[in-house]
Amino acid sequence: MSQLDVTAPSSAAASSSADAAALVAQLRKTYSAGRTRSLQWREEQLDGLLRLLSEREDELVAALVADLGRAPFEAWAADLRATAREVEDQRRHLVSWMAPEKRRVPMLFLPGRAEVVNEPLGVVLVIAPWNYPVQLLLTPVAAALAAGNAVVAKPSEVAPATSAAIARLLPLYLDPDAVVVVEGGVVETTALLEQRWDHIFYTGNGTVGRIVATAAAAHLTPVTLELGGKSPVIVARDANVRLAASRVAFSKFLNAGQTCVASDHVWVHRDVEQEFLDALAAEVAKRYGRDPRTSKDFGRIVNVGHARRISRLLDGKGYEVALGGQVDVDARYVAPTVLRGVSREAAVMGEEIFGPVLPVLVFDDLSEVTDAINAGDKPLALYVFTASEETVARVVADTSSGGVCVNDALTHLLVSSLPFGGVGESGYGSYHGRAGFDTFSHRKAIYRRPSWFIDPPLLNAPYPRWKQVLARWFF
Repeated sequence: MSQLDVTAPSSAAASSSADAAALVAQLRKTYSAGRTRSLQWREEQLDGLLRLLSEREDELVAALVADLGRAPFEAWAADLRATAREVEDQRRHLVSWMAPEKRRVPMLFLPGRAEVVNEPLGVVLVIAPWNYPVQLLLTPVAAALAAGNAVVAKPSEVAPATSAAIARLLPLYLDPDAVVVVEGGVVETTALLEQRWDHIFYTGNGTVGRIVATAAAAHLTPVTLELGGKSPVIVARDANVRLAASRVAFSKFLNAGQTCVASDHVWVHRDVEQEFLDALAAEVAKRYGRDPRTSKDFGRIVNVGHARRISRLLDGKGYEVALGGQVDVDARYVAPTVLRGVSREAAVMGEEIFGPVLPVLVFDDLSEVTDAINAGDKPLALYVFTASEETVARVVADTSSGGVCVNDALTHLLVSSLPFGGVGESGYGSYHGRAGFDTFSHRKAIYRRPSWFIDPPLLNAPYPRWKQVLARWFF
């Protein structure tokens, strides 16, 4: 990778702290000049992203297929179109989000006006993962641009084709003096994290999330961490079992299970376990045929290392295979796999699976499930299938998670009016829609009083008895 060229910063190296410092300094100069603050500039950047996603669709889809072995339609829908929907929402509401928000003023402080102004934070860093390398980079970048910031975008080196495509294409559609792509791995990311940012947005795992938070703490930089966890599914006795199987299959086997809000494991009521397993097997056959290895619509694990990790989770202990189970590490293939009779001590229950392996556990009473969920880390998502509003209310009240879907799975993150984020070990902070705009903004409080108004003496010393009586009445 070449050294940083400060004359053309649209795609840069940051292999040393000096490189990264020079890059940040140049972006801060752009931001300080006020270039990114206008409505026109923000609209132009969002329009540029939409044109990029449309005009360069074939190139981006080809890169996603190369990196993840996805079906082209899945790559378009999950990465490109999902991103475009978020950008469209930012574009549609930008004027109203930028407008000052009036606030009520107490009688004691009249005449006066109060308002909240959404101010850009400054220069921000967005670090993206490999599993949805377009969506999980450009969606937060869009929110940062809508809020009026300069941005460094760091794509994942684990998806090299997509990283290279974004680094090549993004400067053609966005302001190259305010938006920079930095490619690379640990060395480059470490150099970036040594710098002072106005916000860092990281999507990935908790181990690296702690490193990011620690580096940010040195500069008191606010951080958004979008992590993951073992997102559980609850299939109640009164659930529409076929519907549950269909939607669990979608959320679990999309992108070969490499999704932060994938259904990690299922708790199914004992009375409908077999019905659910049969329906799940039927859904897999309908989607991918009798041999998913030959299906053009079933993806691959991102690399051999991750395939080997998933293979180790299938150690044969604490479960029986109800469906699938085939693994070819060298081909990065893990079959859609369903496990039954799963022990809570099985290896697949010890960590986020992040692959197409679905453990199924049975329960008799709902409290068994909520107790088990509460005994672990708070999940990024929780899915419940039931016809009972009472059951929904119990699950929502008795558990904590980043988000909840009722009679669906995964799709809550596509609703732009809902904030998306984790809690506890699954992360903190949120984005999507207005939440993303707010994440990259400072909500500045402003109070104005007219210059002609003379302060009443009530709050000024000395404080005789009559002032104290009046003050207590006004306050």
